[in-house]
Amino acid sequence: MKSSQKAFGLELAFWLTGLLSLWFLGAASAQSPSFVKSRIDNDIKILSSDAFGGRGINTVHEVMAISYLADSMKSAGLSPAGGDGTFFQKVSLRQFGLEDINLNLRMGGKTHSLNQGQEITMATRGALGDVRFDNSEVVFVGYGITAPERGWDDYKDIDVRGKIVMVLINDPDFLSPSEGDFGGKAMTYYGRWTYKYEEAARRGAKGVLIIHDTDAASYGWDTVRNSFSRERFDIVRDDPSQVSPPLEAWVQADFAKIMVSSGGHDLDQLRAEARTKAFQPKPLQNVSLLGGYKVKTEVFHTANVIGILKGKTKPDEIVLHMAHWDHIGIGAPDSNGDGIFNGAVDNASGTAALLELARAHARAGATDRSLVFMAVTAEESGLLGSEYYADNPVFPLAKTVGGINMDGLNLIGRAKDFSLTGYGQSNIQEWIEPMIKHQDRVLIADQNPQSGGFFRSDHFPMVKRGIPMLYGGSGRDLRKGGVAAGQAAYNDYVTKRYHQPNDEYRSDFDYSGAFEDMKIYYQLGRKLGGSVSWPQFYPQSEFKRP
Repeated sequence: MKSSQKAFGLELAFWLTGLLSLWFLGAASAQSPSFVKSRIDNDIKILSSDAFGGRGINTVHEVMAISYLADSMKSAGLSPAGGDGTFFQKVSLRQFGLEDINLNLRMGGKTHSLNQGQEITMATRGALGDVRFDNSEVVFVGYGITAPERGWDDYKDIDVRGKIVMVLINDPDFLSPSEGDFGGKAMTYYGRWTYKYEEAARRGAKGVLIIHDTDAASYGWDTVRNSFSRERFDIVRDDPSQVSPPLEAWVQADFAKIMVSSGGHDLDQLRAEARTKAFQPKPLQNVSLLGGYKVKTEVFHTANVIGILKGKTKPDEIVLHMAHWDHIGIGAPDSNGDGIFNGAVDNASGTAALLELARAHARAGATDRSLVFMAVTAEESGLLGSEYYADNPVFPLAKTVGGINMDGLNLIGRAKDFSLTGYGQSNIQEWIEPMIKHQDRVLIADQNPQSGGFFRSDHFPMVKRGIPMLYGGSGRDLRKGGVAAGQAAYNDYVTKRYHQPNDEYRSDFDYSGAFEDMKIYYQLGRKLGGSVSWPQFYPQSEFKRP
């Protein structure tokens, strides 16, 4: 053999060997991604640091957060997909703030001054100017539900125009010992606070007082106070009063009992009556609202941050990966004087997972379909960033196959189970079950369906439009300590950290369980990206694709 031929043969052999090595590495990474603990830990640490000010929207800290995410997506190997050649999709929102609050409750001839964040939270998304109450009557309307398909109407024939309605949180089956008209313990959309406000606005009520209940709401009064005693946000509407009343309020449970008692009723008895179709609205005699507040509004722009790994053969078909980047920002200090709501678990962790998944997919190479990674804004303000995207999609919803939403990672250790929020809605659960079994885990339904988690994160605006989405993660049966340890950790987080300044980065975060969940997200993304099939909602779901 001539020396030139021999040299060419060696070069060809080396080239083929390298090509095969790259192929094997790509195939392996497509099935078994390697997540880097130090990288995801650093992302959480930075995003939840005091320097990022709780990632409040419409603040300087928002600029820091979205810039960090865009730079990270670019470094991960994604192309910009927000619009105008950038990673940013501009989202227009309106902010509502209350000023000069002077709201009073008249009960039995006596006037009680209401204090923001103590016995009541006061906010609005339904008024563009001053709001005044002139002895506005208060009426208890049970759960505030009108559901003709279930033969249910809490309002009956009462006219609540200009009045204040008092309602219970959740829906009637929550306190029932057996399944009733609302399907048992799992909350329907009728149980969400958003629905209560929407229905009251449709009926012309001037305000809504939601009676707080820790179990029924699935969070304590501190969470309500921190979330609802501050500025509120909505998409820009010509007439916001069509979907929101001028007063959106929560009332502390013990104070609600006093109000109802002053109005001639017993709250426990009214709760029991409200669980039946025969319930009749109850005006609270000699209980009324007076005073008011000024409403300051501002239209501003925030941003979803969107990157894409373009598909090889079907780039117009889209697989979504979502996580919200925002949190509550800076608010009233807690007992330790800390007013920064860092949001380490909620949702710096999900956002960090989004970035790490983008890196893993980029290393493995493009799939046939395009993989889109979207960090959405204003989740804490009512899923507004994802709602805006669903109304103004960068990629056609008709070509969006399905996706994954991540809202809070498991940072307490490996779990034996994987809990699916929205179990029974779509056959995505069939796509992921083999992946879960491969980890020697079991797929279970949401362990707290009465909290309405299916309606409370950014997958829901997509689901409403017929796009199946995975929203799930580790259950509470931990490898170390079992259900007792998992439940204790869950209770500790909800009680002491959720929507509180204590949701901070910790050096002892355990990523072992998070990485198992992320592997499932990753494998589902590869499977959806490389498939010709489309996940479907089950026939009984109300969210079937149009």
